Amino acid sequence: MTAIAIGLCVVCQLLIVVGQLLLKHAMGAQAAGQVLREHRARNFVLAIACLTLWFFLWLGLMRRWDLSKLYPFEGLNPALMAIGAWLVLKERLPAKAWIGLALISAGIALVAAS
Repeated sequence: MTAIAIGLCVVCQLLIVVGQLLLKHAMGAQAAGQVLREHRARNFVLAIACLTLWFFLWLGLMRRWDLSKLYPFEGLNPALMAIGAWLVLKERLPAKAWIGLALISAGIALVAAS
């Protein structure tokens, strides 16, 4: 795989994570009001846009590259999601989670380098 393909795989995973975080944020707001509804609607539309971009970019990558090389990048999804939840949603990650994230990242680096 080329550096561009690896970069596009990472972009794909970032798009799906951002889309999921935006959906969570849009669905999680409880207060009422016009401003909140507009904020929720904007987040929802942005989430759908991110997920749509992810879908079509991933289809393009699958058409061009072997699935055995692409699919390990799906392992970035839980790692990036956990980091995104930690950063954006202020969720707490225990030490075991950080160790697991490091192991997942190392495994993906090994597969991508081969």
